[in-house]
Amino acid sequence: MHIHILGICGTFMGSMAVLAKELGHHVTGSDANVYPPMSTQLQAQGIELTQGYDPAQLDPAPDLVVIGNAMSRGNPAVEYVLNKGLPYVSGPQWLADHVLQGRWVLAVAGTHGKTTTSSMLAWVLEHAGMSPGFLIGGVPQNFSVSARLGDTPFFVIEADEYDSAFFDKRSKFVHYRPRTAILNNLEFDHADIFPDLPAIERQFHHLVRTIPSEGLIIHPTTEPALQRVIEMGCWTPVQTTGAGGQWQVKLLSEDGSKFEVMFEGDSQGVVEWDMTGQHNVANALATLAAARHVGVVPSMGIAALSAFKSVKRRMEKVAEVRGITIYDDFAHHPTAIATTLDGLRKRIGDAPLIAIIEPRSNSMKLGAHRDGLPESVVDADQVIWYAPANLGWDLAGTAALCTVPSIVSDSLEGIIERVKSQAQPGTHVVIMSNGGFGGLHGKLAEALK
Repeated sequence: MHIHILGICGTFMGSMAVLAKELGHHVTGSDANVYPPMSTQLQAQGIELTQGYDPAQLDPAPDLVVIGNAMSRGNPAVEYVLNKGLPYVSGPQWLADHVLQGRWVLAVAGTHGKTTTSSMLAWVLEHAGMSPGFLIGGVPQNFSVSARLGDTPFFVIEADEYDSAFFDKRSKFVHYRPRTAILNNLEFDHADIFPDLPAIERQFHHLVRTIPSEGLIIHPTTEPALQRVIEMGCWTPVQTTGAGGQWQVKLLSEDGSKFEVMFEGDSQGVVEWDMTGQHNVANALATLAAARHVGVVPSMGIAALSAFKSVKRRMEKVAEVRGITIYDDFAHHPTAIATTLDGLRKRIGDAPLIAIIEPRSNSMKLGAHRDGLPESVVDADQVIWYAPANLGWDLAGTAALCTVPSIVSDSLEGIIERVKSQAQPGTHVVIMSNGGFGGLHGKLAEALK
């Protein structure tokens, strides 16, 4: 079957394309923005990519068009599909029908940490010899691909609350029907599709309604929004993590790189790994709880976590030039920015730390998170904010409220010059964006040479 995917370079759609190819379909796709790591992964899989949405790419007609949630009415390819009556479906619906049917689905949902936690969970199952399938919104370095079918009934999926398609405004995760569900945390995000936090809580409750009574829900004790979700109605056993929960930790190093895992008061062992930050310790606890539900004893899970490598673009060290270390990070929400910088600060001590932040997500562009930004960067020594041309609010006003030195730049060249003038051997530079950021990482590394 010939499947053509509109919006193929999104992390979800690109991963779905890999699964369709593995099922034996002829897969092609198109996107307006083609950039790594997804574009390189797709090309390596032999999937043909077209830049742009010219209807000519749909002639001769494919057997099925899968339409990504970034596509909207008025897009020339979408209009062609509708006018010609071509068969079409959303990505989550296709996945539910052709990949997840009849499998034990382990879903990881939440505002933050979905990609990292689902990568951890897939790796823990793999390490235990369970050869799971997975679909992850990033490229886990333990696997080098973002999706695969796997050889057993187990399937780990990053369960996103974003909408499914222009014709299906339900959250993607309501299609997945998990048996094991991690609800990591819940804050307001995706201001382009949700009016407020209660609207997102309602979608999370729709997910809870699909989890069987013989399944398991795992969530931290510290998230009032998730407590409200559970109180709307829950028919499934629940395990909790963190303070007062069944799963707890004793930190053995301040930066989170070493900690003891406790389950119902008993020590299960010690994780010692390359990750930092309280958020990753929390991700690890939820992972161990979910893995135990499918039969992986905690001691085996802990051994796997000690060999876990992070996900590409999650505090990924991309260069070290003249003693200056450059990291690439996906953080695009004040909480994620704050926890990431806190973890790095605890690891590097008093070393100089420069944060470069592109407010690129839809919520950021709408200004939904701007009030939380000044507080989110307190662990940096200085911040460079990138102001893209289409930002509809006053970034300079936000930068002025920061308690650490902050400047706004409207060009990559300006950012590079600033870093060159400020960075010295021993400086750590974190570049934060949920996009390609114009290849800034490579350009900066080259300029520092």
